[in-house]
Amino acid sequence: MNTSVLFENLSVLLPEIVLMVGAMLVMMADIARRKQNEAGILPGLSLLTLLVSLGAAVYVWNQPTAAYMGGATSDTFSLGVRLVVGIAAIFGVLLSGDYLPAIRKQSGEYHSLLLLTASGMMLMGSATDLIVLFVALEIFSLGLYILSGFYRENPRSTEAAMKYFLLGAFASSFFVYGAALLYGAGGSTNYAAIGTALSSGVGNLGLALPGIALLVVGFGFKVSLVPFHMWTPDVYQGAPTPVTAFMSVGTKTAAFAGFIRVLLVALPSLQPQWGMALAVLAVITMTVGNLTALRQTSIKRMLAYSSVAHAGYLLVGIVPGTTEGSSAAIFYLFAYAFMNIGAFAVAIAMEKAGEGDLEQSRLAGAANRYPALALAMTIFMLSLAGIPPLAGFFGKFFLFKAAVDGGWAWLVAVGVLNSAISAYYYLRVTVTIYFSDATEQVERRVWAGLNASVVIAAVATVVIGLYPSVWTGLLSGL
Repeated sequence: MNTSVLFENLSVLLPEIVLMVGAMLVMMADIARRKQNEAGILPGLSLLTLLVSLGAAVYVWNQPTAAYMGGATSDTFSLGVRLVVGIAAIFGVLLSGDYLPAIRKQSGEYHSLLLLTASGMMLMGSATDLIVLFVALEIFSLGLYILSGFYRENPRSTEAAMKYFLLGAFASSFFVYGAALLYGAGGSTNYAAIGTALSSGVGNLGLALPGIALLVVGFGFKVSLVPFHMWTPDVYQGAPTPVTAFMSVGTKTAAFAGFIRVLLVALPSLQPQWGMALAVLAVITMTVGNLTALRQTSIKRMLAYSSVAHAGYLLVGIVPGTTEGSSAAIFYLFAYAFMNIGAFAVAIAMEKAGEGDLEQSRLAGAANRYPALALAMTIFMLSLAGIPPLAGFFGKFFLFKAAVDGGWAWLVAVGVLNSAISAYYYLRVTVTIYFSDATEQVERRVWAGLNASVVIAAVATVVIGLYPSVWTGLLSGL
């Protein structure tokens, strides 16, 4: 391989390479620093790395479009994925501020693992080969296993990490077996080659269908589809809240990106088969997620089951197997990043230091004590419920429109019904904030990164909702 070809191959994955190099620099800086008050260097270096990575993503956009024998690409879809993952990681850095010292943890390992995990998530959106996809899946999964158990002194954190690791390894085995069957069906691990073989009738349909089923299990675990969601509430509740905020968006974005590209590039000819299967999963996932969230009193567990329901909404847009649906999914994830991470940011501000969770009762009377924080939480809850004119409404609108245009009106009707159910538990939080009397004196936690996260997330949630056409224009063609 000559130098120019090697450079072109490297340039396609430049954003991921920047993150990996940045992770190593963070670790070296952590080892080199001698004073505890120099710890601020690490989040600053992490933020700089993430910004450079996002700049690199724009720079390599469509230059060239593919590399490594078709194993990875830098098209518009991958740019959208990198953008959402980068935003989630930036929030993960900002929210860690005083949180890590509060649980007596050094930040070097946290920030380096965060950057490495983000690199794997970005690679998921760029992968066009099953082998590259699996490597990306394992890179971000291994990082999240460790980050989930980062607060080792908290039994719930170690339990969450162990449960996540065991179930994650189990799901990965399904994924590998499914990928092997697709390789047997299409004679290649490249998505386009598999798609050509199956659409031309050369491929082995008897291997392809069980391969798809096994891939659905593997991806279903990562995005919390029912019945592969059982790890979600325990891990969300037990992991440090900044980690939960990051993984709630990053994992969903990466896994759905990989799933969408496999379905639309490798398996479009089998859409009648996998479309109905995913539609059934969408109905079950939305319904179980929302009905279970109704009973939760912990904000983190409520958001965990809410995340399950949102995975169902995303499936609604993916089921038709159209580019309109994939674009709608990226827009939804873009909006979801701000409203969901914003809700977790408020949870961090109001939870007891070192406790790692927030009971809904602690929000009682928050409107009187912390009106700005109460307003922000209200914005996030209304947006998650899909109330116009906030970002969440238009996210669901574009997903449902893609499904209706694809002939899945009945599935949209189920989605709308589930959105109505979800409004109950989202609005219950708002009612608690404004109309319940405080039962205890709650002191909010304050640091610059946390305040910035709440403000940025709230403003973005409103602006995206007020001007959706601007963002859909920027993300068009994803």
